[in-house]
Amino acid sequence: MSKQNRKPNRQRPDKDQKRRPRPNRAAQADKKDERVEQQSEDFVVGKHAVLETLKSDRDINKLFLQEGIGGDKIGEILELAKERRIQIQTVPKSKLDLLSDNGVHQGIMLATAAYQYATMDDLFAIAAKKEEDPFFLILDGIEDPHNLGSILRTADASGCHGIIIPKRRAVGLTGTVAKTSTGAIEHVPVVRVTNLSQTVADLKERGVWVFATDMKGQAYQQWDATLPLALIIGNEGKGVSRLLKDAADDLLTIPMTGHVQSLNASVAAGLMMYEVFRKRHLS
Repeated sequence: MSKQNRKPNRQRPDKDQKRRPRPNRAAQADKKDERVEQQSEDFVVGKHAVLETLKSDRDINKLFLQEGIGGDKIGEILELAKERRIQIQTVPKSKLDLLSDNGVHQGIMLATAAYQYATMDDLFAIAAKKEEDPFFLILDGIEDPHNLGSILRTADASGCHGIIIPKRRAVGLTGTVAKTSTGAIEHVPVVRVTNLSQTVADLKERGVWVFATDMKGQAYQQWDATLPLALIIGNEGKGVSRLLKDAADDLLTIPMTGHVQSLNASVAAGLMMYEVFRKRHLS
């Protein structure tokens, strides 16, 4: 493949009773309001994630600080919180354990507005602002928040312009994802879509080449990663769906010689993303 032969709207190659009691509307409204309120706030835990969030434009409601906590980064965090006039509340460790579901919070936590998802136009705008060909990641049903957090971290480091995830049967942007990303969640936009197949079709119409990972693909080292591209990484157990494989322009694989012929989703994504980085910035 070469950029000279690339056409924006090219032809794609073929591929092998009783009456019920009246409901209590007021009670239902109260419950709905409660659900909305619960969904409107997220928690960011851990020193690195808290610090990066404070440096971002994210709306922050409150900073929770464990009683007697101190040490590395705490002073910088408190200074930033005061500059932004964020309410600071000192609480016992048990309170943070409860709010974080007994997670590793390092004695500090932010209550923030719910994470905002980007749009496809946002991703293209970021690439255009950097004067680079688009480089997107499509995650086909990643369910482990630690995998998504790790992928976000590598995406930020390798220059990926954004990540696309499905609304159903996949993890979204959560506190666990934020902590695992160590703040990268604030710098890598994430788009959540209803239909990945339709999104792939839309990307092609906008001149983006789409690649999917598969055991039967070509070695990823032979891949022309300088093209405008979107890379599909599959579910931890099932891989990329057949529908998306068929829709892809080409399939890529990571050659292996061991007994286990698969890699963790975040590891596979990391190798692929750094291949894009290497060919775009180091070649």
